[in-house]
Amino acid sequence: MPSTNLRNLFFGAAFLAATGGATAESQADQAAHVASPEYYSVLKENEHVLVLKMVLQPGESDAMHRHHNETVYFQKGGQLTITKPGGESFQANVPDGHVMWHESWTHQVTNSGKSEVVAIIVEDKP
Repeated sequence: MPSTNLRNLFFGAAFLAATGGATAESQADQAAHVASPEYYSVLKENEHVLVLKMVLQPGESDAMHRHHNETVYFQKGGQLTITKPGGESFQANVPDGHVMWHESWTHQVTNSGKSEVVAIIVEDKP
């Protein structure tokens, strides 16, 4: 007969699987505005493009999410910490007005600076 702890672990895992409790993994497959609607607003969406506005105050973090190929314009830059699946992270000091392009990827963004960061994201639709 399995121990009580092992039985509780089994039933807990079964409950999470049945109720969709593995949200961190499922969010990673979601678009930014779906995973973190409090930080992203949709400016335009059609069959070709998704245009988002991201606003992060100091100390705020969005959820792990994915982007298709994207061009990003930082209206207001700042210090960001970008975390990839698996926990690897890096710092980026982004100046106001910076424009970047990035291929499809999954990440989480934290405003690790002292000022608001505002970005306009133009994402290709697959």
